[in-house]
Amino acid sequence: MNKEREAFEVSRRSFLRVAAAAAGLAGVHSVANAEEKVIQGFEETESTIQKDAVWVPKSDRKIRMGIVGYGVCRFGASFYFQDHPNVEIVAVSDLIPDRCAALARACRCEKTYPSLEELITDDKIEAVFVATDAPAHAWHCIQTLRHGKHVACAVPAVFGSLEEADQLLAAVKETGLTYMMFETSAYHNEAYAMRQLYKAGAMGELVYAEGEYYHYMDTPIDSFRGWRIGLPPQWYPTHSNAYHTCITDGSFTEVSCMGMPSIIPHLRPENNRYQNPFGTEIALFRTSEGGMARMAVSWDTPGHHGEMGRVRGEKGSMTGMDFQGISDISGITLEKPPLPPGVAAGGHGGSHGHLCEEFVSALLENRKPYVDIIAALNMTVSGVVAHQSALKDGELMKIPQYSL
Repeated sequence: MNKEREAFEVSRRSFLRVAAAAAGLAGVHSVANAEEKVIQGFEETESTIQKDAVWVPKSDRKIRMGIVGYGVCRFGASFYFQDHPNVEIVAVSDLIPDRCAALARACRCEKTYPSLEELITDDKIEAVFVATDAPAHAWHCIQTLRHGKHVACAVPAVFGSLEEADQLLAAVKETGLTYMMFETSAYHNEAYAMRQLYKAGAMGELVYAEGEYYHYMDTPIDSFRGWRIGLPPQWYPTHSNAYHTCITDGSFTEVSCMGMPSIIPHLRPENNRYQNPFGTEIALFRTSEGGMARMAVSWDTPGHHGEMGRVRGEKGSMTGMDFQGISDISGITLEKPPLPPGVAAGGHGGSHGHLCEEFVSALLENRKPYVDIIAALNMTVSGVVAHQSALKDGELMKIPQYSL
């Protein structure tokens, strides 16, 4: 596997050099066009914040960070690390020089590296935000951990591979360093409120949960080597699966998943690298507390889009910010905590700033972050197995369980 990854990285860098030479300014032009249209999830939305609460610094120390990746979603600068008072951006990197320079400007950082491999050798850096292409997430995080740096990573944790899940977990265990996956649904207004109610015992055990991630892809989203084109829906499952895992801290134990072929040409199996036949996959999971969850991911259904969910517990239920049957919520804070000055709540339901603050706080306090390696794998690997089930016409399949 390591040799395969090594070959992949060489191919990855070679592809960019060839593509840049052949395309010239055409690639830059396509990026500029992508910037003109707001990508789904980045729309401005209201975020609940505790009234009259004031952010209190936990330390005057600054975490020395590196940021890698400034692709079509511009994730490298979208989570406000450059604005956090406890962060110093030491260096940034992107394989495409123009994007690397743009990331440096966005982060107000002078030091750049041409690749992640070179950035992680910088001894001044103690933590790295990995915002590279999804197929490289696991390997990039493993490399970063092995170079002695804490890791924050965009979703998903792994890309269709159970083997990479084992390798990533082993790297976290071996190094003892912090890993956090930046799952945006974890800090949606309603998901945060659901978690607070569940933790307080106001819902009892969850009997049933639903999560939905609908992202209409009638037009392909530009991305590195076209990795999003034809992507198996359940390989990108965390936005929906969070509506169980990030509420209860539990896992999924088994799954039966059904898929439906797409009528959109680029989502057909003959037109995508994955030979994936499905544009929509709906998974029915058994949960670790004995309940059930239905988690949907779809690329080819027009209409209402986004990430959303609802939960039904033994004592009460919640849809959006509307809860039913919960008799007493006194003393339970449903609003998210305040953010540092200059750090906005941001996109994906006002989650970006909160994910940044959680990662930084976890490092300053030397504690486990929310959406740690176990939560990340529980959310991601369940989707990998769900896609396997869909390819077998809904066969019931066991899901690996993870622990530190």
